[in-house]
Parts: sequence; structure tokens; C-alpha cells
Amino acid sequence: MPETMPASSPTTSTPVSHSRRWWTLSVVALAQLMVVLDSTVVNIALPSAQADLGFSDGDRQWIVTAYSLAFASLLLLGGRLSDLMGRKRTFIIGLIGFAVASALGGAADTFGWLVAARALQGAFGALLAPTALAVLTTTFTIPKERARAFGVFGAIAGAGGAVGLLLGGFLTEYFDWRWNLYINVVIAVVGVVGAAIFVDHLQRTGPRPKLDIPGTILVSAALFGLVFGFSNAETDGWDSPLTWGMLAGAVVLLVAFVLWQRRAAHPLLPLPIVLDRNRGAAYLSVMIAGAGMFGIFLFVTYYLQTSLGFTPMQTGFSFLPMIAMLVLAAQLSTNIFVPRFGPKVMVPFGMALGAIGMVLLTNLNLDSTYAANVLPPLMVLGFAMGSIMPASMQTATLGVDRQFAGVASAMVNTSQQVGGSIGTALLNTLAATAAADYMASHLPATAEVAAQAAVTSYATAYWWGAGFFAVGGIIAALLFRRMGHGLSLSNAHLAADAEPVVAH
Repeated sequence: MPETMPASSPTTSTPVSHSRRWWTLSVVALAQLMVVLDSTVVNIALPSAQADLGFSDGDRQWIVTAYSLAFASLLLLGGRLSDLMGRKRTFIIGLIGFAVASALGGAADTFGWLVAARALQGAFGALLAPTALAVLTTTFTIPKERARAFGVFGAIAGAGGAVGLLLGGFLTEYFDWRWNLYINVVIAVVGVVGAAIFVDHLQRTGPRPKLDIPGTILVSAALFGLVFGFSNAETDGWDSPLTWGMLAGAVVLLVAFVLWQRRAAHPLLPLPIVLDRNRGAAYLSVMIAGAGMFGIFLFVTYYLQTSLGFTPMQTGFSFLPMIAMLVLAAQLSTNIFVPRFGPKVMVPFGMALGAIGMVLLTNLNLDSTYAANVLPPLMVLGFAMGSIMPASMQTATLGVDRQFAGVASAMVNTSQQVGGSIGTALLNTLAATAAADYMASHLPATAEVAAQAAVTSYATAYWWGAGFFAVGGIIAALLFRRMGHGLSLSNAHLAADAEPVVAH
């Protein structure tokens, strides 16, 4: 039996003019870029920040972890708040809060201050990211324009990490590590002005639903435990009681959350949103691609800097061809291939390319060159992500009632964040084990042996990344519906004004 989501008429709006829609896209894209690049731009600044503030190597991870914990655990709450408070208001609050938190982080003179500012950034990022995608979902309802808009948004979501590496290298090398945080203030000011002018305010006509407090507590605690558990596995290992305790607790809380959502009067996440086959496949694809992509940014960055001797700026520029291919693929995919073939073809195609690109990276060694050995797989991987992300993100928000657009959008960000956390823990652990095994079998441990051990560990991570993409391709091929079965990408204009949404 199909499940039907609660019908309501929470908002009304007049049609947005053609030119204003594209200005709205520019504002939303800017906000999305700020949130996505912040996850990598700070990584480049960490060594300089550590030297300046004097914190230990063991404490260093908390600069990254504080952000990801707050961001991941509050995403669904942020998405629901945007549904309840209104997109425009929530969007502007998120921009201002993110800017204030960034300014506090840039001005930090102690380790604790910087960690607190990063956690505050994550909290406002959790408010901003799903709201940005929800604004896009409710603004672009004409199928052709919707495809183009999601092509741009998907390209930014996929390329933001690489842009962060480039920007972080530039700011750290030519200015100061603090500008990796201050730059967000500049971006946010432009975003607030643009949002005030171009983002439409939708008038609520129905009763305001209540916030699901028990559901919010359950899922926030579960996501916190999930991300913390994987982060702890990266530092303390998989045999740590804290790692397994947090992961086991997260599973229990997630089960309790699902059971509560089935009986809650105003559920935080109506289950038909994720039980829809197409949307469920889209969320899984985003998560798996996020896990696989981690190997590209982290291990290729280490390889370029430690094995080939690239500077931070050179490393950032090395990812530009990958970004170019990603943008090209995103536009071709959303404007030509997805409308013709659907996500059932395009997402597995992108996953297959991702697996190929990862396998090509396993051939890198100490004698490899960028042009001959690094550039080709990066371009393949860029095209892969440009095929996966826009199609998945568009499908993940297609057919959702306006009143749940925020929380459905939050699930996209949650999937990407959880995938990145899983990828971080698994690939780092596997790489570290491979490096240790190589060193143990090639004694004495000279500098040459250590260098080769590092390259061997990267190859291990790439093989596992290829496996992630391969599994993702199989899952996508099995779960996504063929074009013409249920809601298709060609009838997106019906979805924006739909009252009941049926889970197929």
C-alpha cells in the first residue's frame, strides 16, 4: 500500500519572475559554496593555526571535528526550522550567524575559543545548508529551469571541497590563517544583501505545525553519536570502547527515532520522504559518493605535498581541471542526459567512472608526474561527480510538499556529511594500517621506506574508494526507478504545488 504524506497548504506565493529566479540561484549558490568550502579551507590553515595558538597534535582534530559534529547532528533540525520559520528568514539568520561565528574564530587567541567558534559555525551551517537547497527546490518549478539550477547547485556541492583547498592555500600562503575564517564574513554580507532583495517570502495560509521536540532530541543525539564514533575511530582506532559505544548508542537512538516518527503527530522527518524508492536511492548515492570522494581530496592532497613536494597553492591549482570537468558534466547531465535517461542510468554511470578514476590513482608512485599520472584520473573523477551529484540532489527533493522541502533538503546534507565521516574513519584507518605493515616488512625504516609506505597507504585508500563507488553503482542501478515509473524528472512542475506526496 502506498503511504501518503500529510496534506496541507502551508504557504502561498506569487510566481517568481524569470530574472529574479536566477538572481536567487546566485545567492543560494554563494551560501552553499561558503558552507561546503569551509569543511576543507580550514584544513589548509591548521598547521599555521597550531603554530600560532600552540595546541597539540592530539587536539588538532577538534578544529575539524567540532564543526562536523555540530553540523551533522543539527541538520534535520535546521531543515525543519526552515519549514516552520520561513525560508527567507531562516536563510538570512543562517548567513548572519555563520558570519559571526567565523569572525569569532578568526579572532580566536586560545584553542578553546577556536573550537567553540567552529562548533557555532557548524550549528549555523546546519541551519543554512538545507534552507539553501529548499529555497532552490521551491523557487525553480519549471522542469527545464529546475534542471539547470540543480546542475549549478550540484556542481558547487561537488566542487566546493576542491575550491576550499585552492582558497585555503592562497589565503594561508599570502595572508594569514585567520583569513580562512574571515573570508566567510565577506561572502555572508553579499549573501544577506542578495537574500533580502531576491529571495521571496512565502506567506503561510494554514496552521503552523509544532516542532517535534522528542524526535529532534533523538535524531540529533543519534547523528552526534554516529559522527563522533567514526571520528574517534580515526584517532583512537576501532578497538576503542568509546568508538563502539558511541556507534552502538547511535544505532539504538536511530531505531527509537524511526519508531517515534511513525506515531508523532508532527514528525520531524515524515517517513514517506525517505521510503520513496527514488529519494532513498538518491540519499544513499550522495552518502556513498561522499565517502568515496574523501579519498580524492585527502590522499591526493597528501601525495602532492609530501611525495611530489607541491606547495599549498600548487596543490589547490592542481584540482582546478577536476572542478572544470565537474562543472561540465553537471551541465551536460542536468540539461541533456538526466531528462533523457533519468538517474537510473546517470548515477550508476557516474559511480562507474568514479571507480575507474580511483583505480587509476592506485598507479601513482614516487616517480609519477602530475600531467601524466595525476591529471587524467582527477578529470575522470570530476566528470563522475558531475554525473552523480546533480541527478541525486534533484531526485532527492523532487515531489516533496513545500512544507517538508527543508527537512527533505536536510537529508541530502546529512547523507553527504555522514558519508564523509564514514569515509574519513575507514579510509584513514585502512591507510594507516597499510603504511604500518609496509614499514614492518621493509626494515630498517629509512626515509625512502617511509616515503614508499605513504604511497602504498594512499593506494590502499584508493582501492577502497573504488569499492565504495562500485557498490554505489550497483545500489543505484537496483533502486532508482526507470523513467516513467512514478514521479519523473519531466514533471517536476507538478511536485512544487502537490499536496499529498505518495511514496511509491
